Amino acid sequence: MVSVMFCSIIGFMLLSADTIEGGFSSGFLGSTGLIASFIAAFISGNVYKFSFKRNLTLKMPKEVPPNISQAFKDMIPFGISLMIFWLIDTIARHFIGTNLADGIIKLMQPLFTAADSWGGIAVIYGAMAFFWFIGIHGPSIVNPAINAIAFINRDANMAAFRAGEHATAIVTPNTGEFIATLGGTGATFVVPFIFMFLAKSKQNKAVGKAAVIPTSFGVNEPILFGGPMILNPIFMIPFIFVPIINVWIFKFFVEVLGMNSMVAQMPWTTPGPIGAIISTGFDKLSFILVILLIVVDFILYYPFFKVYDRQILKKEIEEEKLIEAEEEIKEEIKQEDKEIEKQVQKIDEVDVLVLCAGGGTSGLLANALNEGAKEKDINIKAAAGSYGSHHDILPNFDVVILAPQVANNYEDIKKDTDKIGNILIKTEGKEYIGLTRDPENAVRLVLKTVKERKKDEI
Repeated sequence: MVSVMFCSIIGFMLLSADTIEGGFSSGFLGSTGLIASFIAAFISGNVYKFSFKRNLTLKMPKEVPPNISQAFKDMIPFGISLMIFWLIDTIARHFIGTNLADGIIKLMQPLFTAADSWGGIAVIYGAMAFFWFIGIHGPSIVNPAINAIAFINRDANMAAFRAGEHATAIVTPNTGEFIATLGGTGATFVVPFIFMFLAKSKQNKAVGKAAVIPTSFGVNEPILFGGPMILNPIFMIPFIFVPIINVWIFKFFVEVLGMNSMVAQMPWTTPGPIGAIISTGFDKLSFILVILLIVVDFILYYPFFKVYDRQILKKEIEEEKLIEAEEEIKEEIKQEDKEIEKQVQKIDEVDVLVLCAGGGTSGLLANALNEGAKEKDINIKAAAGSYGSHHDILPNFDVVILAPQVANNYEDIKKDTDKIGNILIKTEGKEYIGLTRDPENAVRLVLKTVKERKKDEI
């Protein structure tokens, strides 16, 4: 409903914007306000649903035009929604001192203050993967809260490296891009290769081939949505926990084995393994790290992939069986058509009258019948007519087909066709439209009816 959409937009504005001189701020109307936007949409939709189910609406007399009546009907749920948004905004500004969208980011900030700790990096990169898995762009939610410390850490690492010291800060932009999200969010670098080389299902092989190159450069949407991996319960565990395990391994290499952390800034589109090696200043241990990450990620993803691949393979086998069954049915229909055609050839001619209310709609089916008969070289001739002017011409036809708009006259006309000996067929809307678009099927209908009704004659 348009009203729900407008209500959600207004709610989002109330929860995410601040008044400034000359207008309002838009700093949280983008990706950083996504959670607030979901809250606004959730509240609006449910308030409208609650109100309509319990008839909490303004009812207008039936004489009022529907578009005007609907506007009054929306007033109560619209007003209730705005009151809820105002209340939430008031509470947020009173206790947090800012709008809700900004408050959500600030409330999450303490989670990242100990960013370089084992728990901190797990929360950061696990949250990125979790948000992505449920359909929200994770980095857009998490990065605004950690960008400051990530860039400070990067600069500190660069300074330490230049001074010949050990660079130890873990959370940097390239840590996310080449370690936690190796190949894209969810650390999916190895996944397209698994799909491409180890899948037994045709679908997964094709997805792997299509996704392997873009994922190698950090663009993993083809595998996320083509797999799919997003919102796919089978991949939930590895998608969220593989990035965490990757950064824990990275932290172990840095703090225990003495490898330098990220001391350079490489573009995120650099292939993950190469980016990790360059960003650590070509540290010798980085080569071992990259190989270990690929092996571990493969080991963690492969069991879940096997379960998913079995499901897709089973589905493909069932579809193939269904296709084979459909082909068998088609072949049976062809054989039946041939038999019917042989029998109908014994009849000099089958004349068909299609009746509708005014003679227009009936012309569509009559044309389809003539076209199909010509293609199959069958002696059928069809004509269109209007109900009411058919009485004198009924004896000239073998089959009478009623279009949907006159099908309710079936019993009346059947009295006449029974006396004359016509075959009478009535059709429904969807069926009739299908026959007008499928000349072959229209002819088949006539032939089968002739065969069934005139067995003795044939």
